[in-house]
Amino acid sequence: MSERCCICLENFTGPVPLPCGHVFCLSCIGDYWRVRGQSLCPLCKTCFETRPRLQILETSASGCEETDENPACGPAPLRSGEVPCDLCPSHRPAAKSCLACLTSYCAVHLRPHYQDAELARHPLVDVAKNLEGPMCGAHGRRLERFCRTDRTCICAMCARGDHRGHRTVSVQREAAKKKVQLLRKRTKLAQTTHDRLREMEALKATAAIQKKELILELEEELCELQSRQGQMDRLLQTEGAVHFIQRCLLTPPP
Repeated sequence: MSERCCICLENFTGPVPLPCGHVFCLSCIGDYWRVRGQSLCPLCKTCFETRPRLQILETSASGCEETDENPACGPAPLRSGEVPCDLCPSHRPAAKSCLACLTSYCAVHLRPHYQDAELARHPLVDVAKNLEGPMCGAHGRRLERFCRTDRTCICAMCARGDHRGHRTVSVQREAAKKKVQLLRKRTKLAQTTHDRLREMEALKATAAIQKKELILELEEELCELQSRQGQMDRLLQTEGAVHFIQRCLLTPPP
């Protein structure tokens, strides 16, 4: 077996073999399949009708990897911009956030989302990596919490002060929740657009003069629907949990 993964070109992290015999990093092949939408070997192009269950190889290289019970080097302080894993007692930095679970996971806790076929359907996004991040105007600290009572982003001191007793969550959790809601609206909007297009095509096929006015109305509606889709797409592309939440509050999705 090669010492490097042919996807990331780095030493293996959680090496997993495919039924065809080729080996990849667990996260590399998991993300590859998510993007492709099918279980395909990147090297030999073998397509697996049923998604293979990925089992990490026990090797000398992978044996020193950290686990829940045996952190490799112990908990290290988070660097600026890193988000802690929601499940780690040692607060390792999160690698991805799941929009279905509304949870941020480190590389270890993220593994079931690559290994389990059902969890593999959950949408994963990169965690926020804003090196500085928006700051609290009152206390000069990073905005890390979202107050659902007052619908605003706050810092840790705000949470212990004016917002004490309020319903607060991490900005990552709130942003993930809002993205799920926005994606659902985007899906419904796309279906409505598709339906209107089919209606207009059917009307144009009849070439009836009396239906021209109805066609014009459908064209205007389609322009509006497409404009709303564009607004949602731009909102979904907002980087950083705090910025995304603030844009949602200032410009609610149509």
